Amino acid sequence: MLVRVEDVLAKGTYDYVVIGGGTAGLTLASRLAQHASHTVTILVLEAGSDNLRDPALLLPATYGAQFGNDAYSWTYKVAKQRHAGDRENVWDRGKGLGGTSAINFMCYLRPSKDDIDDIERLGNPGWNWAHLDRLIKKLEGYVAPSDPDALNGLAQLADGRLGTEGPLKISYPPAGTELEMMTLKSLNEVGVPIAPDPFGGNIDGVWLTPNAYDPASHTRSYAVTTFYLPNQDRPNLHVLTEAVVGRILTERDVNGDGNVTATGVEFYHGGTKYTVKAGREVIVSAGALKSAQVLELSGIGRKDVLEKINVPVVLDLPGVGQNVQEHVLHGMTYELKDDVPYETIDLLRDPVQAAKHRELHATGTGVHTTGMLAFGYMPPSSVSPAAEQAIQRAKADILRNWDTYPPELQAQYAVQIARIERQAPSCEIVMLKGFLGLPNPPEPGKKYINLFSMINHALSRGTIHAISSDPFVEPEFDPHYFEQESDRIILEEQVHFIRRLTSTGPLKDVIAREVNPGPEVQNWVEKYFSTVWHTCGACSMMPRKKGGVVDTKLKVYGTTNIRVVDLSILPIHMAAHPLSTVYGIAEHALECILETI
Repeated sequence: MLVRVEDVLAKGTYDYVVIGGGTAGLTLASRLAQHASHTVTILVLEAGSDNLRDPALLLPATYGAQFGNDAYSWTYKVAKQRHAGDRENVWDRGKGLGGTSAINFMCYLRPSKDDIDDIERLGNPGWNWAHLDRLIKKLEGYVAPSDPDALNGLAQLADGRLGTEGPLKISYPPAGTELEMMTLKSLNEVGVPIAPDPFGGNIDGVWLTPNAYDPASHTRSYAVTTFYLPNQDRPNLHVLTEAVVGRILTERDVNGDGNVTATGVEFYHGGTKYTVKAGREVIVSAGALKSAQVLELSGIGRKDVLEKINVPVVLDLPGVGQNVQEHVLHGMTYELKDDVPYETIDLLRDPVQAAKHRELHATGTGVHTTGMLAFGYMPPSSVSPAAEQAIQRAKADILRNWDTYPPELQAQYAVQIARIERQAPSCEIVMLKGFLGLPNPPEPGKKYINLFSMINHALSRGTIHAISSDPFVEPEFDPHYFEQESDRIILEEQVHFIRRLTSTGPLKDVIAREVNPGPEVQNWVEKYFSTVWHTCGACSMMPRKKGGVVDTKLKVYGTTNIRVVDLSILPIHMAAHPLSTVYGIAEHALECILETI
């Protein structure tokens, strides 16, 4: 239940204090309240508002509408990128209960089996595909189309693979998929086949994916609707919003093994600093961008970073804030011919049409029943010979400079070299039925499709570190974009690949012209590439000697009762949008905690 700060102070101590009510934190807290004894108390401290039942969040097909809006999104500036023309990107994240699951594009994908098995190969016994598959199946409530031959039979790929008994509603939105099928067929024509088992771990190819979409209400299914609302009345679950955490309070066992124990959390509410005690554990779920900062402000991290910000070193843990990885994209926009009869979300730019489609949505029809469904994954060799040459040169450079890398980066690059050798599907294509590109604007009355291209196995590694002891001063976010040149070259080659794709039937038969970047534009990728908001790695789950921050139980090394539970623990990035994996991380944490109660 939502509580006031006075309620928190009156209680004084909670068994579990969860820092962050985002996708992972709110899911874990809600399920812990459900499955633990009613005497086990949980407090969630969320820096944003609750935004409960807000129609702006529940309405599908509002892609990117909440980004940059202070009511729904944290907007963080990224450091100038010296390998990308000093670009200053921004990273948006969900603000309020549910975190980014409240504002993302609702795509629901399973990762590659090989990519998840790589987590175990990095020294995390038991953290493999079979484990993640079991975890997320418990949560998935997939609703298959009533027609088994729907979506040209492609929906059958999910049968028996996605869980059907869990609370998370997953389905194919009911709007027409003619443009999606054209995209898949054109991809087939340029040599990318239908993926054999995209929900069972083999994503090499193209398919149609379901969304986190409730087919009964035609609304977003996210951490609030799925996990929190069904458990909000449990007396052992308290949620305090607009509470910014300053640090974790700790003490050291001087008579035992010297490990650090969390005793409470210091937070700010309404401009005043307060403290709440933690009887059992502190769970850091501040998100992939902020969990490292919480640890550093608590004195847990790299000694040099802590000394710079005048925070006493409680625990020297050099991996905190290191190993940051990201998915990177560009979006190419194509105007459709005037006689194309299929609806796109471009209709929503017209106020009259927007009002009409809000009314249609109430009946389960209209463009708000559209989803992002058409996905394709392929190795660089399928993009172009130049892309394959770039990744092979990167491999040769890594091997040539091997002795210059620290042990943690050697461990990472050993896995990535194996990915290169097995031709892992690391390049991604996604189609959106509507305009979402730069720099040229849309024209009134026109229809568009956007083809996003992404790199998922970037070789560059970045950092996230606190630059002040003040929790209201954001850390420095530095992803080191294109530090490894192959990341940039492959992204550029995907521009040529998409042009080949859109010059191939049946897509070419409905396209009038390329709007973004336009055939004459130069250096477009460097100027207009973007994040995919999939940052990971700043609190990596790996052996401590390899730069790890947490162990396989997600417990911070050198502590007795601090866990990190969000995408920051993912030690090496995967070829997938991470929503299902984040839910799986929360479920893994739940199982670990229940073992100790």
